[in-house]
Amino acid sequence: MRLKLVPQNTSFDFFSRWKIWLGISGLMMVIAFTSFLLQGLNFGIDFRGGTTIRTQSAEEVNVGVYREAIAPLELGDVTITEIFDPTFGPDENVAMIRIQAQADAEAVSAAIVTAVEEALRGAVPDVQFVSVESVGPKVSGELIQTAVIAVALAIAAVLVYIWLRFEWQFALGAVAALVHDVILTIGIFSELQIRFDLAIIAALLTIVGYSLNDTVVVFDRVRENLRKYKKKDLKEVLNISINETLSRTVMTSVTTLLALISLYVLGGDVIRGFVFAMIWGVIVGTYSSVFVASTILLWLGVKRDWSKPSNTAGNQFANVDA
Repeated sequence: MRLKLVPQNTSFDFFSRWKIWLGISGLMMVIAFTSFLLQGLNFGIDFRGGTTIRTQSAEEVNVGVYREAIAPLELGDVTITEIFDPTFGPDENVAMIRIQAQADAEAVSAAIVTAVEEALRGAVPDVQFVSVESVGPKVSGELIQTAVIAVALAIAAVLVYIWLRFEWQFALGAVAALVHDVILTIGIFSELQIRFDLAIIAALLTIVGYSLNDTVVVFDRVRENLRKYKKKDLKEVLNISINETLSRTVMTSVTTLLALISLYVLGGDVIRGFVFAMIWGVIVGTYSSVFVASTILLWLGVKRDWSKPSNTAGNQFANVDA
């Protein structure tokens, strides 16, 4: 017997309260944006600046031991990661320690670096300090600007692609869902003050791709059903299309969440922020594909007679395989 999270033939009415769904999404976006304005983001070292210390020792790197040795210094945001490289010998165990800038300084002072080295030598006597590098606020500011541009360009590319692949109404619906997902993800990081670094930017771009994939699957079925059910109104066609793809959508989301939850529980502190962003993104991305993108499409309306060209249509590439 096959596992079915959703019955094979469903007939849910997703648009009986479409104004409520849009209202909930709008309220959540307002809360997220307000939190961002009032609290801001808890930027990590990538965006705030700091110092990176590279260590090497014959002993295996124990992140917990390193962290316990440094903790009494109360340096704030400290990230410790072990570096793996096939070229390293058995006695070359390398770790990277990243310490945030202190008290608006461009880099960690020499005294703090010395204190960190002494603390680590107490825990790992043979540790060697290979290099010490600092990232100033100017570089961090450039990273923030680059990250914003990357997310904006990704969303713009989606707008153009969906416009060419379907119609402009589909494109606006898909982009509204992506903006919804990005704002809510940034909002929850602001509300919970979870560390926001370059890994989270990678998560945002991944969320954009995941949400788009869900939305395109639904929209592709909508386009097929618009040709198939020419006399049904758009609301009914959208309901049929979402119900037909619901099993696939739920199964994909649940299996993805199972893997992400395992990573969140077992993956350690280094990737926990990234995985949390992905878990949240899968949830809101699945929600937005049904209740945001499709609702915007219903609100805008769509061309029904696909046999006639339209001056404003972008479906000239509709038969090109993606």
